[in-house]
Amino acid sequence: MFRPSPWHALLLAWCGLLGAVLAPNVSASTLEAINHTHWAINRFSVDGRSGIDVIGPYQGGGGGCCYVAPSRWQQGITVRIDWETGVAYSYDNPGLADEAKYDAWLDKVVAQKRRHTKQVPIPDYTNQKVCGLTVHFLPCDDIQVTTSCYAYGSPEYPIKIPLNLPVPTSCPQS
Repeated sequence: MFRPSPWHALLLAWCGLLGAVLAPNVSASTLEAINHTHWAINRFSVDGRSGIDVIGPYQGGGGGCCYVAPSRWQQGITVRIDWETGVAYSYDNPGLADEAKYDAWLDKVVAQKRRHTKQVPIPDYTNQKVCGLTVHFLPCDDIQVTTSCYAYGSPEYPIKIPLNLPVPTSCPQS
């Protein structure tokens, strides 16, 4: 289960203050992520706001500021998620002694990076406190999001997807 650090708590407080000062009719809070894939999430953003951390396979992270939720949920609210996936670990790094081998290795790593963009609906948060936005990165470049204040893995958390999902043999065509 992903547990926010004291840094996340400070960032959450700062985002809440920012939202109250700039726009009293909205709620501002942190961007978090849970990665259910074998790829690293090299970077991600929500509506152009950076999620900050690189997130390894089957891990949580984030901490960017801020997701700004309207004070009242309405049908059709979406966010744009932009993210880059890549090689999670580079155990075969040959080092810098042989520049040609290193350049070939680096080309292989860069060739595996992929950029993605997806519009995702925000689930109904009517009569609930909004605690930022948690983005779940799923196999086949799928995304789910929640504004829940509960921690991933707790019984009240709305997304029940296990962290360690198997690598699919194929993905549906979109």
